[in-house]
Amino acid sequence: MNGVKLDKWGYQVKTSSDDCISAINSYYDQFLEYGRKRSVILEAVLHDPNCVLANILAAYFVSSADPSKVHFHLDSAKSQLENSTSYEKAVFEVVSYLMSKDRDDDVAVELHFKLLRQFPKDLVSLKRAQGVCFYMARPDISLDLVKQVLPHNQEESYVYGMLAFPLLELGRMVDAEEAARKGLEIYKFDLWSQHNLCHVLQYYCQFKEAAEFMKECSLSWSCSSFMYTHNWWHVALCYLDGHSPLSKVLEIYDNYIFKELQRSDAVSAEVYLNALALLLRIDVRGQMDAIEDRLELLADCVADQSVWHVEWHLDLLILWALAKTNRLKIAENLLNAKKLRLSSMSTKKRQSMYKGIMLAESVYEYGRSNYERALELLGPNFDANNCKIIGASDEQIDVFNEVWYIVLLNTGQFLKAIEEIEKRIKKTEGIPFLWRLLERGYILAGRKDATVISEKARNLEAAYFEQAV
Repeated sequence: MNGVKLDKWGYQVKTSSDDCISAINSYYDQFLEYGRKRSVILEAVLHDPNCVLANILAAYFVSSADPSKVHFHLDSAKSQLENSTSYEKAVFEVVSYLMSKDRDDDVAVELHFKLLRQFPKDLVSLKRAQGVCFYMARPDISLDLVKQVLPHNQEESYVYGMLAFPLLELGRMVDAEEAARKGLEIYKFDLWSQHNLCHVLQYYCQFKEAAEFMKECSLSWSCSSFMYTHNWWHVALCYLDGHSPLSKVLEIYDNYIFKELQRSDAVSAEVYLNALALLLRIDVRGQMDAIEDRLELLADCVADQSVWHVEWHLDLLILWALAKTNRLKIAENLLNAKKLRLSSMSTKKRQSMYKGIMLAESVYEYGRSNYERALELLGPNFDANNCKIIGASDEQIDVFNEVWYIVLLNTGQFLKAIEEIEKRIKKTEGIPFLWRLLERGYILAGRKDATVISEKARNLEAAYFEQAV
């Protein structure tokens, strides 16, 4: 057809510009690789201002990078929609709905299912849909999406990384490992498959193997601030859970996480999320003395309201940091702002995010050592996995269960703490810190077999020390 070209999926796009198609294809790659140059989609618009696909993808990009320009690209796409291809119309319908203020996530997912039934090779739309599922805490739907398109993408490395993540979130670790390794067989630099294989190794408490694997992969990480610092967060967590010296953990923090802020193309909020997540882990492990200066510096950064309300997960971590460093008034301002935003949501969205606000309040109280109030908020049957609506993976959400264990111990709920820690150890028995927490619970409860638990912790610590040597 005259004036129609094919993108990398083989789908028709209304444009006469080879450069426009080339820029769109580059955007696809950047999107799937968590690249730093996703702004390349704006070049597509320069090469063909009338291209619907270029404009709607540009609108989606600027919705987070520069929201003031969304309507320009959206209106440009809409003005040419009648003359666009069926593929462009389908992408426009999905993406424009995704950016609407009153969107319903269930509807957004259904629209993606519809698009992918007709255009199953569009892995960018699959990735975008899985992002919606992540914030819905619905890995089951995410898995259904990737299964729908898998038969059409057998030789694509990216699809196996997208298959692995919902599998591991559903606890299907054998299948997740197989999918991640398949992705890496096709393309060893597939960052998402690397990341997901690390998740699996951590689940099996193979911390040394996971850290070494990720460090070997790190030379290929020319990715976004979030994924770069998140991957290094995984390495640091392997050191922490594998009982390495704290100096090794802080070396990762200083040189590969906080240092990312020095880059001119860094996205600060993405760095803060991983930096705070690591410092909270260290605090939970009772080693705040070693990070006080780092936390003070970070708290100064996140007191800036420009990084608030970017991610619910980040806001929770900010609340902890502000409370922990005695910036209580600023923390209260953030908490009140979260509550105000909650009240303005639709009834359906407000109900789903209620647990997020409860967790936010309890993290704030934990940060200022008000353990009784934190326990009151969390309740006797708390499970952080029910709060994944804040936008956190299993690995990220676990720390809030650890916060709960400490709150239980600090408020005299020894038997309940022991019960919950033992349940966690049955799933991940190779973390010395959990055994030390259990030992503390046994001692506080006056149990004579505390020495048995202590011995188990020492043996694990000694084994990890020998591995490190």
